[in-house]
Amino acid sequence: MVNIVVFGAGGRAGRQAVAEARRRGHQVTAVVREPAGHGDLTDVRVVAGDVTDKASIEHAAAGHDAAVSAAADLSVPPHEFFTSSSRALTTGLANVGVHRLVVVGLASVMPGASGSPLMDEPGYPNEYRSFSLGHAAGLDELRGCDLDWVYLAPAGDFDHAGTRTGRYQIAEHGDPASRIAYADLAIALIDEIETPRHHRTAVSVREV
Repeated sequence: MVNIVVFGAGGRAGRQAVAEARRRGHQVTAVVREPAGHGDLTDVRVVAGDVTDKASIEHAAAGHDAAVSAAADLSVPPHEFFTSSSRALTTGLANVGVHRLVVVGLASVMPGASGSPLMDEPGYPNEYRSFSLGHAAGLDELRGCDLDWVYLAPAGDFDHAGTRTGRYQIAEHGDPASRIAYADLAIALIDEIETPRHHRTAVSVREV
């Protein structure tokens, strides 16, 4: 049994990470901004927390073995949110002795078949480019920290209506046509806590 703290536990990816961890018998602390709005997060400890605040992270993560971050805040400019959250997470977790961090990533910042980030490949839609650049900046912050982190991104996008198949595979590169269910990405997230295979790197995950 592993004690896992999940930041952003109220979102689609975070909820599935919580569910997968509990399915395997781990102890979970679910960190959300407003616990009163998440009464459906049952069989876990639910606490209020701010993933951009180091002290808040320390309070929520103390005593845990590993952390998952699936947090996003669309009310804050993406560059500001993802850089501040990466800095707060890496500092706060290190301060309380949590050294394994698994982050839910974004396909557009991952290398495509050309070797360039998907968002820079011809024809890639740019309406969410500021969000992609924010994610990329947050990933750069991770690369400068001392934690044992891994950034797991869908190879393309999420299948928002997809159900758990119980399978996934590591992709050689990003693929805009690829889709994976949140529940299957969550399997990869918890696998990287139970049996870490990737260290201080960004990895694309796709459906089987």
